Amino acid sequence: AALKKSAVDYMHPEVGVTTTDATVFGRNYFNRASAPEMEDDEDAEERVLVLAEAAALKKSAMDYMHPEVGVTSADGACFGRNYFNRPSAPETEDDEDAEERARVLAEAAALKKSAMDYMHPEVGVTTTDA
Repeated sequence: AALKKSAVDYMHPEVGVTTTDATVFGRNYFNRASAPEMEDDEDAEERVLVLAEAAALKKSAMDYMHPEVGVTSADGACFGRNYFNRPSAPETEDDEDAEERARVLAEAAALKKSAMDYMHPEVGVTTTDA
């Protein structure tokens, strides 16, 4: 009879189980098979860090693969301008560079005059002593 009852219970799960024992109705909500899985705090923090890193990598990959999108920023410091080192700024010279440039140009002018005197002897020499 017990074997027949086990076979009927196995073949007809829709009948259900009936019992009157009070200890059968207790449930363990934490370790039951259908309980949602619980994460440790360390695992949850690690998961958050990994997901944040994956999102940052995805953004970097999208920025690299689609340069036509451009860069958008709402940081106030991004809108400041550096009028001295920007690419479109007029070039400025230091005092030393300006003096060196003036010396080089004066020397080039003297060399040009010397070359003109050598190439055109018909011009003649003028003196300023009187």
